[in-house]
Amino acid sequence: MKTIKVLRLVCSIITLVILSTSHVIAQPNNHEFVVVLDAGHGGHDPGNLGNGYKEKDIALKIVLQVGKELEKNPDIKVVYTRKKDVFVDLFVRGKIANKANADLFVSVHCNSHNSSAHGTETFVLGTHRNKTNFEVAKKENSVIFLEDDYEKNYAGFDPNSPESVMSILLSQEEYLDQSIQLASLIEKNFSGKLKRNSRGGKQAGFIVLHQTVMPSVLVETGFLTYKKEGNYLNSKKGQGEMSQAIVSAVLEYKKSIDTNVDYYVDNDTASEITEEISSDIVFKVQIAASSNAIDTKPYNFKGLDNISMLKEGSLYKYFYGQTSNYEATKALIEEARRKGYGSSFVVPFKSGKKITLAEALKTTAN
Repeated sequence: MKTIKVLRLVCSIITLVILSTSHVIAQPNNHEFVVVLDAGHGGHDPGNLGNGYKEKDIALKIVLQVGKELEKNPDIKVVYTRKKDVFVDLFVRGKIANKANADLFVSVHCNSHNSSAHGTETFVLGTHRNKTNFEVAKKENSVIFLEDDYEKNYAGFDPNSPESVMSILLSQEEYLDQSIQLASLIEKNFSGKLKRNSRGGKQAGFIVLHQTVMPSVLVETGFLTYKKEGNYLNSKKGQGEMSQAIVSAVLEYKKSIDTNVDYYVDNDTASEITEEISSDIVFKVQIAASSNAIDTKPYNFKGLDNISMLKEGSLYKYFYGQTSNYEATKALIEEARRKGYGSSFVVPFKSGKKITLAEALKTTAN
């Protein structure tokens, strides 16, 4: 009997792996993973012109190659903020992503500096760790001055004011954890596969990221002002390699979401898992991550109670509910999503420590 139960559990795990690549809780079977690709600048805004190159052209060529590769995946839908040399307001770029109900927003740029600075860096929305990060954000945010009615569209936002930039940060706190994850994967590919000089993942107040309501990153692919790097980014080889590195990171991110987050499980499989689950394993639903500690009161979490917090590194992660019954997590996720936490997902804990779902099932099998 014990052998039969183990065999049933192994079959359940295999079923989970197969189903998780295309199904998520509370979503239809034909759900597409939507990626919005944003080529920085465009039209009458050339971006930086280091060594005579045009940022707007290089960014567009990289974005189009990224999109072409991603579109080869039938379960991925690609949306572009621009596919040709036109100017698009920053707030419109965000609207495009939000209207598409995107799962990811990736904005591509090229950097510049009046020194020999070189290397890649990928930003998420957050506080400026140093003056350099603020200067990068200020340079990209200044594009709003080229827009009509920018005072109206950005409600008095001033790219030159650190205080003004700080005021836009809270809207992305819910997606910070996932944004950092994608930024890390992109930079890992740049430094590992391409042997590029990576300046790392960073946080800064980019207004184009502030406009979106999904995990979002801004990729600075290198410095056009550094001649060797400018030559590379302006070449077909460089653009091809950089685009492939971004594609691989997006696919790896998607795979991590598919295999570890929001599993869809049919009723029979869920029942088997619930029967076999160890008594010291519980499931919670992660709804948010923040760089600041927030009181776990319902009024801070759109009325949700039973909120717990866990600090990991510099991030505070917030979880809704707790249950030892895996099937019961569906109701928790649905409730969290009704409250506006669309990116919520299941996280198992064993003896109070966070583990992956695969580890939870492995522990059960043992």
